[in-house]
Amino acid sequence: MEERPESELISIPATPEILTPSGQRSPRPPSKEAKSWTPTSFISPRFLSPIGTPMKRVLVNMKGYLEEVGHLTKLNPQDAWLPITESRNGNAHYAAFHNLNAGVGFQALLLPVAFAFLGWSWGILSLTIAYIWQMYTLWILVQLHEAVPGKRYNRYVELAQAAFGGQTRERLGLWLAVFPTVYLSAGTATALILIGGETMKLFFQIVCGPTCTSNPLTTVEWYLVFTTLCIVLSQLPNLNSIAGLSLIGAITAITYSTMVWVLSVSQQRPPTISYEPLSLPSSTASLFSVLNALGIVAFAFRGHNLVLEIQSTMPSTFKHPAHVPMWKGAKVAYFFIAMCLFPVAIGGFWAYGNLMPSGGILNALYGFHSHDISRGLLAMTFLLVVFSCLSSFQIYSMPVFDSFEASYTSRTNRPCSIWVRSGFRVFYGFVNFFIGVALPFLSSLAGLLGGITLPVTFAYPCFMWILIKKPTKYSFNWYFNWILGWLGIAFSLAFTIGGIWSMVNSGLKLKFFKPS
Repeated sequence: MEERPESELISIPATPEILTPSGQRSPRPPSKEAKSWTPTSFISPRFLSPIGTPMKRVLVNMKGYLEEVGHLTKLNPQDAWLPITESRNGNAHYAAFHNLNAGVGFQALLLPVAFAFLGWSWGILSLTIAYIWQMYTLWILVQLHEAVPGKRYNRYVELAQAAFGGQTRERLGLWLAVFPTVYLSAGTATALILIGGETMKLFFQIVCGPTCTSNPLTTVEWYLVFTTLCIVLSQLPNLNSIAGLSLIGAITAITYSTMVWVLSVSQQRPPTISYEPLSLPSSTASLFSVLNALGIVAFAFRGHNLVLEIQSTMPSTFKHPAHVPMWKGAKVAYFFIAMCLFPVAIGGFWAYGNLMPSGGILNALYGFHSHDISRGLLAMTFLLVVFSCLSSFQIYSMPVFDSFEASYTSRTNRPCSIWVRSGFRVFYGFVNFFIGVALPFLSSLAGLLGGITLPVTFAYPCFMWILIKKPTKYSFNWYFNWILGWLGIAFSLAFTIGGIWSMVNSGLKLKFFKPS
């Protein structure tokens, strides 16, 4: 290690001495500067005797090592074998790519559907409040990653287990977090297979044209094609290795989101358009429809279950803690996420009003303007959606891959071979394909799924802040986080009920094993 000059050594100032009235020497109380301590503050020039030049060199090198290693985190050797923590060379750019890829996706295209039930005022207000709320909980998660000295919470479930479980309820935190986070990972992957396969089918129809004589693939076959592509890309070993894919996913998501609303507002609006919220026969029906719409808004903000995983890919020292580049990257990412969500919601509702189909703005664009817009532009839009879904599948599947491999390495006490790792990922891909074929209506349940998974984004972080940071009881911080947390739980229950009611009321046909 390179030798550092002695002038850089950090030392505790010498304690001056004064005479007491009895003539004895008495040490003066230490100054405020002397009270601060760092792991290198004990290395002082006063201790570097001229006799011990080799010792001096050892101490200087130790100081440099401590400054580089920093937090003296207790490292788990198993982390070096797992895909989330295998590589720790991430940075703010990687954080921005991953957060953008996770935060912008097909759920944004459903926001105009929520506006059709909420109207202009409540739609914009609910979207704005949800955005600010989730930015606050995002900041909480970034800060809690290393809230306990000597410990990095590398996964959302680990943080939940530490906050909610404690010593007497070890499994409580695990069960509170496992179901919503597993759905956000595996359930989103299944929905991406459904949307990606259906979009590939539409892309083929547009490119082939109305006079196409070729024998097209069935919907299930398109699902299989998309799943195969996902499995091939999933062979990249760890989270940092898919940073390039996340960049492609982020660029394609921003591009198709912009193209969809620009193409929509540039066309002539339907003559029967109306901006009044959809009227329903009873006040009860209207209430549940509004709750379902708010669930769609909540579902638009996803990705918090991946925040700690993304941050764990970064190195962290005393001089350069991981939360600094993570927060920089997250702020950039969520600026662009806002630039996607708000124009899609507002532009889509302006273009189609309450005529918006339940499938979202992409279906509206194809249904109302497939003959008005060039086939090339439509085909490019659908192709960008496919690329975005392929990239999103990788980052949402990574926590599941990590869980598979953690179970294997804990049992065998050795890292996964390339064949075992590939086998896990092929198995996972086809399990999601089978679920997608069995439950082809899964992507239509945005309101219900938004209610079920809402606590991960809006409620749990507030509770975890209180339980880990322990703010002063009855202080503003204490009240604020308790209120936000319980509001999130209440909204989750209400939106889930609204989603179930909307599913029953709309007569959703649950055609198992019958993709349309």
